[in-house]
Amino acid sequence: MEIPPPLVLKRPLFVPIKTLMGPGPSNCSQRVLSALSNPVIGHLHSECLQIMNEIKEGIKYIFQTSNDATMCISGSGHSGLESALCNLIEDGDVVLVACIGLWGHRAADIAKRYGGDVRLVETTLGHSLTINEIEIAFKYNQPKIFFTVQGDSSTGVLQSNLKDIGKICRRYNCLFIVDTIASLGGTDFFMDEWFVDVAFTGSQKTLGAPPGLTPISLNVRAIDCINARKTKVKVYYFDILLIGQYWNCFNMPIIYHHTISATLLYGLREALAQVCAEGLKAFIHRHQQCSYRLQKGLKDLGLEMFVKNASERLPTITTIKVPFGIDWRKVIEYIMRKYSMEISGGLGPTVGNVFRIGLMGENATLERADLILNILREAIESSKLDNNEKSKI
Repeated sequence: MEIPPPLVLKRPLFVPIKTLMGPGPSNCSQRVLSALSNPVIGHLHSECLQIMNEIKEGIKYIFQTSNDATMCISGSGHSGLESALCNLIEDGDVVLVACIGLWGHRAADIAKRYGGDVRLVETTLGHSLTINEIEIAFKYNQPKIFFTVQGDSSTGVLQSNLKDIGKICRRYNCLFIVDTIASLGGTDFFMDEWFVDVAFTGSQKTLGAPPGLTPISLNVRAIDCINARKTKVKVYYFDILLIGQYWNCFNMPIIYHHTISATLLYGLREALAQVCAEGLKAFIHRHQQCSYRLQKGLKDLGLEMFVKNASERLPTITTIKVPFGIDWRKVIEYIMRKYSMEISGGLGPTVGNVFRIGLMGENATLERADLILNILREAIESSKLDNNEKSKI
């Protein structure tokens, strides 16, 4: 019997307008949205390859690197984590993973799947790792690879001592991988100066492009490690040497690796162009000023920060303890229902314990910081009233 066309696809597409002030994605600017409406072109057309070259230059700028092996993985930010680990790890390699939230544990899981001998260096929830804790872990484990996030979106913790970690990695001849998905654009990051061997970030947070492309950069040490592998990279799709040849990174003929989304390239190209026009220092300063404004306002409301030490707080994503007796789900639902605005609850180890507010990209303005403070106060008061009404019944 013939299957009929689904009725749901006879209706026109409708997408509501929402203000995205959770941990990501963030709203795209009108410039980025307009770019996404350009015609699709072929993934090997000269115009597409030119856009890819321009994106490479933008990525080098935001990472502050001169690495030739700078490109994008076609996939969400998670694909950068997969690619970094599967290219460098061979069976039995000791991989030391810093855990300041969910993403360290996620990286450890992935590294094990690629045959890594994974060791963890952990800290108390809501805190970053000290350089002494990391140095001790290096002495004991002698890793080939060290992984850390610069900022963990599940806890709102910033790992601010990357420069010192980079020096330790060089001293131990260890490859240094940094996930900057939640942090880039909200705090300083100097890939070359800090001896970072592999860095990747997301397109959908401070950059304000749609998710789906993951900027990544590898230095000569990392590429040499991949070239010296005794076995092939276990995932063809994430093979950096093949992706890099497609992205014209190695002064070799460009090859077909996969069909990249030209539409996503347009959006990322324009998002990077906006950062370049504003200037990286000004871009970071804007995000930090909005974070300070938000934190002060939260304190004035009598709310408690999840990360107690201000120097350990991630500027882009702020975690706030859910007040006692407040149903966090009802607060989030109230804000979405009344204002079409997204904030989030916890993730991983912080589920049920925190609200997460993101001020990133287009939403990193003092006006938006003030707006979310007023709305959050209203939503919490509404939740309290609901509790009082129920107690009377």
